Amino acid sequence: MPVTEAPSLEQVLVIVDRHVATVTLNRPEQRNPLSATMLRDLAAALLWCRDEADVRVVVLTGAGRVFCAGADLTSFNGDMGPLERYRSRDLFVDLFILMAELGKPIVGRINGHALAGGFGLACACDILVAVDTATFGTPEINVGIWPMMIQAILARNVPRKVLLEMEMLGNRWTATQLLNVGVLSRVVSHDLLDPTVNEIASDLAKKSPIVLKLGRDSFYRQQDMDFRAALHYLHGQFMLVSQTEDSREGIKAFFEKREPDFKGK
Repeated sequence: MPVTEAPSLEQVLVIVDRHVATVTLNRPEQRNPLSATMLRDLAAALLWCRDEADVRVVVLTGAGRVFCAGADLTSFNGDMGPLERYRSRDLFVDLFILMAELGKPIVGRINGHALAGGFGLACACDILVAVDTATFGTPEINVGIWPMMIQAILARNVPRKVLLEMEMLGNRWTATQLLNVGVLSRVVSHDLLDPTVNEIASDLAKKSPIVLKLGRDSFYRQQDMDFRAALHYLHGQFMLVSQTEDSREGIKAFFEKREPDFKGK
């Protein structure tokens, strides 16, 4: 059981079971839009997961039949002033930085359509398992908007020509199409979605938490480095990983032909 109780939030649910925290966008009637409240609740949920030692893996999903339909377009209706609207977009920036620096793997359980900001949210996850009926897209161009707030995430996950087509035409891509270009990790039928996600999350929870953190951190930090700088940085990170108790335990268990007992140290 977690040391502290999972937070009770207005639009996001958090449930923890055997080191896995399932974080659910919970406005299914509105297709889980990324309103300011949703973004704040999601950040609060992820911060709790980051700081809760019992949580080793996060599964991110949506309630109902849609993962996330994107930003709440009511924020563009003119009731909000320009400065207030600008500051509200900081919530996206803060959320994506938080996800990249979470220090724990995030498995996206894509239970339905992931559009606009919802597509960006999905791509901010580390591993993506999607139901075969899901579609993905950046339809912002169709209402005279460009997906600025998610473009940095998408450009690091989606091939250039695919992304430009998605952004400029606003068309939808199927789960199978995005699997074929390497955006998704797995595509499964609806009845296999939970077993597949649970298997991946369970496997991740058995790995060394400290090595996963150091390795995941290094992956995101080196991606924008100069090649030589990245090599030197990763050399140092390798030395750090090799000095952990879990690294020594893993090597010892290998030679003793047993499962390692990782402590996260």
